[in-house]
Amino acid sequence: MEHFFASGRVVDLVLFVMLAEAVLLISLHQLKARGPAPVDLIVNLLSGFCLLLALRAALSGAGWHWIALALTGSLIGHLADLRRRWR
Repeated sequence: MEHFFASGRVVDLVLFVMLAEAVLLISLHQLKARGPAPVDLIVNLLSGFCLLLALRAALSGAGWHWIALALTGSLIGHLADLRRRWR
């Protein structure tokens, strides 16, 4: 279990669950017109997805530039989400 966490594989599992959640919620929205709009959902999940990528990069010993890139993606997703909600 220690290797599962230390290697960053746990992050892969969480990313997979997030992807499945997005597919399920977008499908629900398309079929029943319920739940958040797909664009709102994707923009919201983008920030968390990128934060998890930064964690994965840090746990696996990737270079600082990959971590910075993922954190920048998270910031962009966060700002886009704020902009959509501000209206």
